[in-house]
Amino acid sequence: MERAQGAIKSEAILEKLVFATLEEQRTARRWRTFVRLSWLVLIVFVLWALMHRGSASADKASAHTAVIEIKGEIASGADASAEFVVAAMQAAFQDEGAKAIVLLINSPGGSPVQAGIINDEIKRLKDKYKKPVYAVVEESCASAAYYIAAAADKIFVDKASIVGSIGVLMDGFGFTGLMDKLGVERRLMTAGENKGFLDPFSPQTDKQRAYAQAMLDQIHKQFIDAVKAGRGKRLKETPELFSGLFWSGQQAVELGLADQLGNLAFVAREVVHAEELVDYTRRDNVAERLAKKFGAALGEGAVRAMKAIPAIR
Repeated sequence: MERAQGAIKSEAILEKLVFATLEEQRTARRWRTFVRLSWLVLIVFVLWALMHRGSASADKASAHTAVIEIKGEIASGADASAEFVVAAMQAAFQDEGAKAIVLLINSPGGSPVQAGIINDEIKRLKDKYKKPVYAVVEESCASAAYYIAAAADKIFVDKASIVGSIGVLMDGFGFTGLMDKLGVERRLMTAGENKGFLDPFSPQTDKQRAYAQAMLDQIHKQFIDAVKAGRGKRLKETPELFSGLFWSGQQAVELGLADQLGNLAFVAREVVHAEELVDYTRRDNVAERLAKKFGAALGEGAVRAMKAIPAIR
């Protein structure tokens, strides 16, 4: 009797193991099918988006003016990042149909590092491909944006554009006086004497202030050197030229910060002599953003699904 009961229990356990194994296999198959279908949909969507975006461009084989927009903040991860602008410039320079490259600028500035990378690449590509580069300013070309424009062969502006702001800043807040009035004690622990000297809740010493100022002065000199190298004898240096002030487009022409008044159509027609415009601007478009987000979500879902699959031990 006991043997019979033991045999029944063994069969029940074996049956459960078999069903668990089958269920695990079915779950794994369903997940693989879902992943494959998801990737197929994603690939089709990205291809459609890229083809749709490319359909608006003209035939690049014919003679044209290559346009690259530099708009908004110049920063890593932004549309006006060195990554995107450099990639666009390389594509434009390599295209035999592009007779000249126009940087269409409307930016208040941003990172001197990103601007410096773009400035260096403009000079390298001009030397390699022997094609002219023109900067056309819309509303503003200030600070890091002018750092980029200075590498162009000529700068065209509107009479009311804002141009210049050749300077460097580091900003922040200090709350030490307010904390003293409120009776708040700052408890900051660091390893390194100056590790927390930019902390807004800690006092700044004269030594730290002098260190930061020396660093800003060095970056400012790099900016000034780039402007002088790009503009050369066209600059009419004044005590205020590199002070961080900015000027109207008309004043910029008088100071040698710009060459003449003109917009994109004027430059393509009268300077490049190729009225057809082709936009080479790289952007983090909707399809690319969705692909990145979808890929991340898919990876996270795969991890969760794998954790949810029953295991037999």
